[in-house]
Amino acid sequence: MKWEKYGLRITAAIFALALGTLAVWVWPRADGSIRLRLPGSDAAPSGERSAEDPVRLGKVVTGSGQPAPKPGSWTQFRGPNRDGKTTEPAEISRDWKTAPPRELWSLEVGEGYAGAAVRDGRVYLLDYDRDAKQSALRCLSLSDGKEIWRFSYPLSIKRNHGMTRTVPVVTEKFVVALDSKCNVFALDAATGELKWSVSLVREFGATVPEWYAGQCPLVDGDKVILAPGGKNALLLALDLTTGKPLWQTPNAHDWKMTHSSIMPMDFAGHRLYVYCASKGVVGIDAQNGALLWETADWKISIATVPSPLPLPDGKILLTGGYGAGSLMLQLGTNAPISSLSPSDGERAGVRGASALSVRTLFKLPPEVFGATQHTPIFNDGYLYGVRADGRFVCLDLTGKVVWMSDSGETFGLGSFLIAGDLILALNDSGKLRLIEASPARFNLLAEAQPLTNRESWAPMALAANRLLLRDLTRLVCLDLSAK
Repeated sequence: MKWEKYGLRITAAIFALALGTLAVWVWPRADGSIRLRLPGSDAAPSGERSAEDPVRLGKVVTGSGQPAPKPGSWTQFRGPNRDGKTTEPAEISRDWKTAPPRELWSLEVGEGYAGAAVRDGRVYLLDYDRDAKQSALRCLSLSDGKEIWRFSYPLSIKRNHGMTRTVPVVTEKFVVALDSKCNVFALDAATGELKWSVSLVREFGATVPEWYAGQCPLVDGDKVILAPGGKNALLLALDLTTGKPLWQTPNAHDWKMTHSSIMPMDFAGHRLYVYCASKGVVGIDAQNGALLWETADWKISIATVPSPLPLPDGKILLTGGYGAGSLMLQLGTNAPISSLSPSDGERAGVRGASALSVRTLFKLPPEVFGATQHTPIFNDGYLYGVRADGRFVCLDLTGKVVWMSDSGETFGLGSFLIAGDLILALNDSGKLRLIEASPARFNLLAEAQPLTNRESWAPMALAANRLLLRDLTRLVCLDLSAK
């Protein structure tokens, strides 16, 4: 009887415990409704999880620098229009024997290939402090390189062929950056105050690419456009002011993020974003993130680095290293959506006013043209770029080589841009060359050696007559004016 009495007490205790547990999991609200508590549901809201978001631990430190009273801007990756060309008149010296490039200032930076953006006399650079283990967005004076402010936050990065790769984008009010581990954040462009931050890994399922992130964010109007390559977000639009998601493109094939950046394009009444993902290329409707077209004809097994190059009449040039060569796509229009059955629309991936088609026009072997790192530039009907063997090449739109640099004039993985009828091109070892931007012939006008370190791979920036360029550990500002 004693054991029966204890057994009944134990059973009653277990029952009471179970009932209490159930009451915790299913609890009446004040309004009488039932709320089911799920694992993790009592965590702080995402905006309050600072321990999981290193950017929210960031601090601004103000320096002595002042914005330069100088004209000129280079507001993002590949310049104001993302096409590798300046939109401003630049009175650049063509005779570097009598008026050579003049160093205005320089400073040491952390190992990397991140290029600068310029606006309103300020230079913005994503940097990394190895000793402090901090990622930092630095705002510098275009006049003398002195730091205006620095926004730093803890981020653990190991050396892996450089530690920074991306170029921020700056607007009138904001500067937006994507760091090495796919954290995206917006700061006040004047003060460095944090406005919002998003983790593409934690919130959208991105996978940090090998050698860290190389994608440069795009701002299009009031939207920030990114390519997480996550399970449910191949591409993504965020509100520029708040960082809130506006739309996401489903990722039906589980294509991952690459080092390539998104390029905007207008065709047949559509505003679209073109992106080279890990296993193919897509065209996305800018209005709602719908898939307008896709192709698996282009993929690079090792690293996709150059961005797609939109061209007139719906053409898109894709190029890459590691034996990839180049490929030219041609967009077309199909029947209006209203004439397609739902199943036809589903198969075409159509979600817009009309269906777009895509086909491959031609392919080029790497010995004809294939760029390992920097995207070619389209100028006055011709393409200019550096192919894998380091030769600078001019192509027509049929893929025919018009001219190439001499065998001794190699450019490696260096950056280049176009200002008017001039090409500024940097090679691996920091030699800067001035080339005529003409299909007539390869015409080398001048050369200088502003950098002496290795791996001068970062995209350059040109603001009026001031050129910003860097090697692995040093940023330099040159005056290129003829005066």
